[in-house]
Amino acid sequence: MKQDTHVTTPQGFNVLPTSNHLQIPSSIILCLPFTKLKPLFSLAQSRVLIPPTAANQAQSGILAISIGKLIISPFPHHLGVLKAFNYLIVLFNQPAMGGSRTRHTDYFFKLPDFSASKKMVGAVERSHNNVLSNGSLHHSNGAEERLDELRRILSKSDGDLLKIVSVGAGAWGSVFAALLQDAYGHLRDKVQIRIWRRPGRSVDRATAEHLFEVINSREDVLRRLIRRCAYLKYVEARLGDRILYADEILKDGFCLNMIETPLCPLKVVTNLQEAVWDADIVVNGLPSTETREVFEEISRYWKERISVPIIISLAKGIEAALDPIPHIITPTQMIKSATRVPMDNILYLGGPNIASEIYNKEYANARICGAEKWRKPLAKFLRQPHFIVWDNSDLITHEVMGGLKNVYAIGAGMVAALTNESATSKSVYFAHCTSEMIFITHLLAEQPEKLAGPLLSDTYVTLLKGRNAWYGQMLAKGELSPDMGDSIKGKGMIQGVSAIGAFYELLSQSSLNVFHPEVKTPIAPAELCPILKTLYKILIRRESPAQAILQALRDETMNDPRERIEIAQSQVFYRPSLLGQP
Repeated sequence: MKQDTHVTTPQGFNVLPTSNHLQIPSSIILCLPFTKLKPLFSLAQSRVLIPPTAANQAQSGILAISIGKLIISPFPHHLGVLKAFNYLIVLFNQPAMGGSRTRHTDYFFKLPDFSASKKMVGAVERSHNNVLSNGSLHHSNGAEERLDELRRILSKSDGDLLKIVSVGAGAWGSVFAALLQDAYGHLRDKVQIRIWRRPGRSVDRATAEHLFEVINSREDVLRRLIRRCAYLKYVEARLGDRILYADEILKDGFCLNMIETPLCPLKVVTNLQEAVWDADIVVNGLPSTETREVFEEISRYWKERISVPIIISLAKGIEAALDPIPHIITPTQMIKSATRVPMDNILYLGGPNIASEIYNKEYANARICGAEKWRKPLAKFLRQPHFIVWDNSDLITHEVMGGLKNVYAIGAGMVAALTNESATSKSVYFAHCTSEMIFITHLLAEQPEKLAGPLLSDTYVTLLKGRNAWYGQMLAKGELSPDMGDSIKGKGMIQGVSAIGAFYELLSQSSLNVFHPEVKTPIAPAELCPILKTLYKILIRRESPAQAILQALRDETMNDPRERIEIAQSQVFYRPSLLGQP
């Protein structure tokens, strides 16, 4: 094909010779009307191509727009705009000189390196050879053998699907479902993996714009959406011409609380009865504050059920009950009370995990706690090369510790913001908060030293990157206030807030008094936890500003962290009644 040398090259582009061997992936064409092309000019990484000979054919002089790896054109028939690798090919009909006949002219423009196939930091390369039609990855690392073993234990016959559903679509619940989908989703004749979330939650314009930027920064996600004919709705949402819904985007792999980490496509169900009525394994991905209500509804759908489901709870939070004696209520206990499922079939999975990092295959570990019958086979089933799952029998205590670390993470965020990230101040806070947590574990466990590793590691990662620490920072900076509640847009439920109220009110009960060796009198355990007490005043009673957390650290009457631990170790502190045990 002969190159037209008289055509002016658009600024920033080079005219290249044509090649008969260039492969053109037509799947990346998207045609939009001119009215929707104009607003796209302002997008980052966009270019407008206007060959002079075609200007009189294109309204407003718009021929095509390149956004990242996608070319958008208003001409679906006589003009095609395609892209192959880093080349743009413009094809249009041009009137021949001195006659009415037309001849076909091709222009090949080399694109500047303005897109560079950018990927998000921490993104995982996913081989196209391993991606199946449902968007999951085919693994050959023994997944089918592990699935077959679990099916055998559950007495699943051939042709009878193992049905797993995650209830709740927060960050961790969505990632957990996506991990299972990636690992086992290709075995569609043996397992069904779904996720339930409430319908009707709309995505605001700002979030839709940010979501569009995320999509166009990830070539793998962009190609997947185009292949699934799902990209256009995100363009329309970006332009304000369409409202997206949380359950709708979750099907494409976008969790509303974590849109910067695209997941694999998920099978989403918005009808709770449809999701759970015959599920073999139900994953509780709800906040602790919503667990009781949703599982009470689930129990109505299980009245006629013969087989007993397995429930894995991911929730980290507690409630406090003061009658007849002060005690803690955990999410697994809420589930048991609501559904009458025996405790042997309810497990807790927890660990020092940040959801987005786990999906991006950062090395992580967790513990699944509960009865031996289920925890050992489930630990094996959930284990992946980058996600190591151990098993443990101490369910309730691990669950309580998962809620306790959220309390002190909020304070850590406040200290970080108020001291301009002072390493010294943060370390002082860490010393005091860990001593308070160790003190509290002596009340909750007969052998508290066994909890030190899980508690401290979970606390550490939450202080580094958890949403509760982020919440504390935003409070201290004045960007959020306690009056705004604990459900935050883009982050979900801040479970540490309710946990502060529960732990403080529980540990303030006189029936739990401990002997203080210095004042020689019994006092409530909460009086030996000044950080917990201060957080309660800031967030629950709302009578102190965030700056009060620093005043608590500087209080000369505050015990040396070592002394607080010595007080706990010098007495028989253990109160089994706190965990509902005789």
